[in-house]
Amino acid sequence: QVQLVESGGGLVQPGGSLRLSCAASVSIVRINNMGWYRQAPGQQRELVARITTSSGTTSGTTYYVDSVKGRFTISRDNAENTVSLQMNSLKPEDTAVYYCKAVTTARNYWGRGTQVTVSS
Repeated sequence: QVQLVESGGGLVQPGGSLRLSCAASVSIVRINNMGWYRQAPGQQRELVARITTSSGTTSGTTYYVDSVKGRFTISRDNAENTVSLQMNSLKPEDTAVYYCKAVTTARNYWGRGTQVTVSS
């Protein structure tokens, strides 16, 4: 069983930055990969960024959806069992509930989400 807790959401002006964190209840090296998804009102949930976490290295293979490339950075901290999403140059269209997902061999796990609102 893996529990995920997201934090770091909030209200920010366009062009601003936020850092989201997802804390896992187990060592993230036991998880195949972790990712951040987002869901805006009336929209389907979409993958924003993903990072492999199963290796013992401090880095991992990353993936970003085209709309956030160059603005968002996903990273992992093995010691803290966290995966973070640094979001820069935020746009109003980034407004959504952001969810953390963990993929294990047995099943997938989701956090409860954190709201990100980009507005002036």
